[in-house]
Amino acid sequence: MAGNDNWINSYLDAILDAGKAAIGGDRPSLLLRERGHFSPARYFVEEVITGYDETDLYKTWLRANAMRSPQERNTRLENMTWRIWNLARKKKEFEKEEACRMSKRQPETEKTRADATADMSEDLFEGEKGEDAGDPSVAYGDSTTGSSPKTSSIDKLYIVLISLHGLVRGENMELGRDSDTGGQIKYVVELAKALSSSPGVYRVDLLTRQILAPNFDRSYGEPKELLVSTSGKNYKQEKGENSGAYIIRIPFGPKDKYLAKEHLWPFIQEFVDGALSHIVRMSKAIGEETGRGHPVWPAVIHGHYASAGIAAALLSGALNLPMAFTGHFLGKDKLEGLLKQGRQTREQINMTYKIMCRIEAEELSLDASEIVIASTRQEIEEQWNLYDGFEVILARKLRARVKRGANCYGRFMPRMVIIPPGVEFGHIIHDFDMDGEEENPCPASEDPPIWSQIMRFFTNPRKPMILAVARPYPEKNITTLVKAFGECRPLRELANLTLIMGNREAISKMHNMSAAVLTSVLTLIDEYDLYGQVAYPKHHKHSEVPDIYRLAARTKGAFVNVAYFEQFGVTLIEAAMNGLPIIATKNGAPVEINQVLNNGLLVDPHDQNAIADALYKLLSDKHLWSRCRENGLTNIHQFSWPEHCKNYLSRILTLGPRSPAIGNREERSNTPISGRKNIIVISVDSVNKEGLVRIIRNAIEVIHKENMSGSTGFVLSTSLTISEIHSLLLSGGMLPTDFDAFICNSGSNIYYPSHSGETSNNSKITFALDQNHQSHIEYRWGGEGLRKYLVKWATSVVERKGRTERQIIFEDPEHSSAYCLAFRVVNPNHLPPLKELRKLMRIQSLRCNALYNHSATRLSVVPIHASRSQALRYLCIRLGIEVPNVAVLVGESGDSDYEELLGGLHRTVILKGEFNIAANRIHTVRRYPLQDVVALDSSNIIGVDGYTTDDLRSALQQMGILAR
Repeated sequence: MAGNDNWINSYLDAILDAGKAAIGGDRPSLLLRERGHFSPARYFVEEVITGYDETDLYKTWLRANAMRSPQERNTRLENMTWRIWNLARKKKEFEKEEACRMSKRQPETEKTRADATADMSEDLFEGEKGEDAGDPSVAYGDSTTGSSPKTSSIDKLYIVLISLHGLVRGENMELGRDSDTGGQIKYVVELAKALSSSPGVYRVDLLTRQILAPNFDRSYGEPKELLVSTSGKNYKQEKGENSGAYIIRIPFGPKDKYLAKEHLWPFIQEFVDGALSHIVRMSKAIGEETGRGHPVWPAVIHGHYASAGIAAALLSGALNLPMAFTGHFLGKDKLEGLLKQGRQTREQINMTYKIMCRIEAEELSLDASEIVIASTRQEIEEQWNLYDGFEVILARKLRARVKRGANCYGRFMPRMVIIPPGVEFGHIIHDFDMDGEEENPCPASEDPPIWSQIMRFFTNPRKPMILAVARPYPEKNITTLVKAFGECRPLRELANLTLIMGNREAISKMHNMSAAVLTSVLTLIDEYDLYGQVAYPKHHKHSEVPDIYRLAARTKGAFVNVAYFEQFGVTLIEAAMNGLPIIATKNGAPVEINQVLNNGLLVDPHDQNAIADALYKLLSDKHLWSRCRENGLTNIHQFSWPEHCKNYLSRILTLGPRSPAIGNREERSNTPISGRKNIIVISVDSVNKEGLVRIIRNAIEVIHKENMSGSTGFVLSTSLTISEIHSLLLSGGMLPTDFDAFICNSGSNIYYPSHSGETSNNSKITFALDQNHQSHIEYRWGGEGLRKYLVKWATSVVERKGRTERQIIFEDPEHSSAYCLAFRVVNPNHLPPLKELRKLMRIQSLRCNALYNHSATRLSVVPIHASRSQALRYLCIRLGIEVPNVAVLVGESGDSDYEELLGGLHRTVILKGEFNIAANRIHTVRRYPLQDVVALDSSNIIGVDGYTTDDLRSALQQMGILAR
């Protein structure tokens, strides 16, 4: 149900207190609360929201109305009451469904985790057990402690950061313009600037989306923007033309439309292809500019938020480069919070927030990342610990084993690195005497303009200012802050309250949830008659935020953040930097921030009395206020960007040396595909072998008739082994040399056909395995440990008939290879959904890509970076082929990796018709609908009915591969 409890409560208050009240003929709302008397709205909401006995509902209604005279009952209040009751009933139903679901899944998950940790426990030394118990670096893999990087060990680093959503630019950031343009945008821009100022860093690219939509500033459409370094140095003059920090805007998705983060998923593959081209080009340019004689590849590709995480994972795999990840606000934590509210089912939440895509992207980021950067230990232990791919105890045991070189049985865990966010220190102000009142603190002409815009709200602007900077979202808990202020008369007499709630034009044009929160705030201001005591300006510039902190500090005020949960807490650090003590939520990052700064008090965000008491205590006790201020200013250096970058780079330098193994120029020139302009990739899985042979023949015939066999090559992309491919082609009377390359075993092998002799006799044809590609995909491959676990798991998958059980999955060595473990399936109808198998592998910390293929009669398990779509990207990089010059032929369905073949900058032709074999139900069991991750209406995707030569010629002409 739309809205939130605070809004409903405030709305009811407004209705009940409108006009003359029944008690004493006076307006009761404020006075009765202060005297501890009855609040009808609060009573009713608490009774109904927390009481679920529907048989007593009518009695509750009568008790609530008995407190008032009969004439005050009205239809409007009754309607609102039944809305709340309906909300309560739905909440009860949702909670029961979720509890039932969790009761079924939790024992299974716990057992699987116990099995994994048991494997790791059997030979730990006693010393290691003791070490594990208290050392966070052993528990997660790292912390901010440790040696800083030596300047001599850093030389001309190239770093790539990715943040896809929101409005990203270097100056005049429009923070708060929408829900996607907030603290993360500020963080990544400042991180890019700070890293570019660090010793040894040559270039930092912040990759984001190019936005050409109407009503948005032209700057968001500029392909490149130079960021001014925090040190102010001229890096172009000191280093080179391509040095420094840049925002690189990659076009993907609809060109004329701004997309919220929930709607970016179908276009991630387009971004990856565009970013791949940029990184390859820039790496070569830096190599030439610095005289290296070879490309300077990124030291790390760092994804920020889930969508950028999956993009970074794909780029990391395609380029064989290390990946780092920062989650910012994790999907599972958000999902649990929404489910607890009880307003929406899991399906409704997914429809609104695409939460399953987000969670799967975060799981994949755990699979692919070498390090995961968190801001606090709480983020690791309470948020990341919710994910299948991370578990604190298992991480601790694996870390201990790695340190002493023990066998981990093919299991891997990303290093969790705790690095608090940094802030720019250019705005620290020490220009006023805090020990006494100033007669004339600053001439009016010198005051920043934002000061007058705030102070015009106040009857007495000299009172201490309580400052809150937060967007109007329910989780920011602004209404509770206003209630705490409004219901505590001593606090109102002592201080003013300033609410900086983003920028807005009109409440009617705001997002529904933001509008509801802001309406609730304004209702409460009116309810408590806080005019002259609360400021809520409509507009402010990002550059004016330091001035707002400064104003609050000058009045000897306090900064308050009482969000239900705070992920980063950058505003707390900014407040401390400006000499402002804090009152902060005890949930999340503020706990650890306050441990370092010791500059304020922590409160329960649900307890408005505790919030009011803490604010009054801090503002009324001058010694406490001064001590908190000085503590903050003394300790704030630990949150500086230089300190953050020092810790960041020290971790990056420990990552294993990896780089694209694309072969030298001579190796590439000897590859048949090297001279091609266009490539046609046949990836049709939904036909039988006879149908596949006909499709191949027809496609080759079309190209030959158009006399384009020299400029257009063919690649067969399949789950078949190379021997199966060879037999297939021979049975159809075709030569393997009709193809330039074969992507086999679901993307885990690439072969190039060639004649071993001077004749074209079939017996002389050989297949050369691409060894460079093998080095690309071996990352985190579990090998024999993974194979043994899968063999054990296969024995547990059975078909039950009465009292008899029959195993249905068996190891298939004949179709296995070094990087592909194949299993034969005798009855696909009894297979577990693929998402359950992937969940099981992640719980075991076995990082792999599991696929059902051959109409679910075969299971293939390949490395995490192996797939047919990634193999195609590898070929394009190695051979210098532009991705838009690639056409991929697919059927109406396919193997489990089917969706990955549809997206991206390449052209996709979907062959439709009755010849397609109906997809097995296993392929339809997804964590999210196909349309959530694939833009089926993209101009890069077309469908044709049939696969005759005329059908294929028409499709290739539409795609621009053939001339019309």
